[in-house]
Amino acid sequence: MSFRRPIALVLALLIPSTVACSSRPPSTGDQQGQDRPNFVFVLTDDLSTNLVEHMPQVQALARDGASFTNYTVTDSLCCPSRSSIFTGKFPHSTGVFTNMGPDGGFATFHGRKNEDATFATALQKAGYHTAMLGKYLNGYEPDATIDGQENYVPPGWNDWHVAGNGYGEYNYTLNANHQLEKHGKEPGDYLTDVIAGKARDIISSAAGEKKPFLIELATFAPHGPATPAPQDQDAFAGLKAPRAASYGKLPANAPAWLAKHPELTAKQQTALDTTFRKRVQSVQAVDRMIGSLRETLTKAGVADNTVVVFTSDNGFHLGEHRLTAGKQTAFETDVRVPLVMAGPGVEAGRTVAQPAQNIDFAPTFQSMAGLTPADEIDGHSLAPLLSGPPPTDWRTASLVEHHGPNKSPKDPDRPGKGGGNPPTYAALRTTTATYVEYSDGTIEYYDRTKDPLQLNNVANTLSSQRRTELHSALQKLQSCHGQDECWSAGRSVK
Repeated sequence: MSFRRPIALVLALLIPSTVACSSRPPSTGDQQGQDRPNFVFVLTDDLSTNLVEHMPQVQALARDGASFTNYTVTDSLCCPSRSSIFTGKFPHSTGVFTNMGPDGGFATFHGRKNEDATFATALQKAGYHTAMLGKYLNGYEPDATIDGQENYVPPGWNDWHVAGNGYGEYNYTLNANHQLEKHGKEPGDYLTDVIAGKARDIISSAAGEKKPFLIELATFAPHGPATPAPQDQDAFAGLKAPRAASYGKLPANAPAWLAKHPELTAKQQTALDTTFRKRVQSVQAVDRMIGSLRETLTKAGVADNTVVVFTSDNGFHLGEHRLTAGKQTAFETDVRVPLVMAGPGVEAGRTVAQPAQNIDFAPTFQSMAGLTPADEIDGHSLAPLLSGPPPTDWRTASLVEHHGPNKSPKDPDRPGKGGGNPPTYAALRTTTATYVEYSDGTIEYYDRTKDPLQLNNVANTLSSQRRTELHSALQKLQSCHGQDECWSAGRSVK
């Protein structure tokens, strides 16, 4: 079945490119009673760019819409990245830098009142039916009593079907609108399939009521243990992890945390191949889910008015730079992830090269729904990049913020042996280079035009003027708050 859509430019919902790079998008006025777009937002966990070639439905979505080649996350770690997605704010604004403890996790996100101002609260207030399915934030438990509310559901959500520890895809509990729903180990309990079914029901119901909707489906796949659906357990026999030139090779002038990593052993490489194969197997259910959701949208008669988004909270490395399975570094494998958008106002087959970040989702959903994003949001609507001539004054740099090393034995993302566990750093990423400053004073600089696999740290060749320029730009982004300040800071360097 073909899912190619006509290019429906809903001008009332998009920001004209002539004003796209002003400090913030103008209000489009009251959208009540108008044909506002729906949103289906598929957020995967640890999905790296090298998995997309094994996902035909994602490839079909890309043919029908826009693919972003310079989309990055604010931290290659689950909770800080998801916090940025919900709020449109950098980690230094949300206060969430890790998965748990005083600087991270659900407790910090909730305690700093981030839940009071998310894209869900904004769209729900504007009349949208909002639904959250799958994974929320590290540390959230379905049966928790918070602020006197049993089986806590955050503000902003009409439908809530969220698990705590759903990484194994079986034997989990969902908080289903304040009711605990236990699932076992039968094939019908496979979590990705369960949330897909619930989403299809919500789409059909909301479409029947002619009510605009936003549905987030946050899968645990392909996060470890990367459990495949029953029909995929024997698929891709013999598949091995990709062997790019960076596989098993240290960068020249590597930072101290990486410099002494030994060569990968044969046993480690076998384990990496197994991990990659399981990751490919586990995303097959995600891929089928995307196809089934699009079929449901078509049958419900709302496909041409629904924006479908596919992305990941962070990337993943498997053997690159001598690192075993993991994330949390500033390398491209970890911070640059897939982003595909298709639907009304999105040009089919479009490639977007401008820098985009996960802080941009909240203002994008709001602006396309006819709302004016709040001043305190750090991100910027991506709508001007989706059709027509590309803006000439877009941001030139993105920010990555990370606190480490990660040593908590309770954290599912604590790196294993050889997986890479960098200390605290901040990174500035342009379309051509990556600049990293570590808390111990070490710096990295990779010229990705000459060195796309980041095998030569040439920080020691930077002129004092260039280094000062990069340091200043990084500081501006690290200290910015709100649309005006962060938009200006993101355009202060090339």
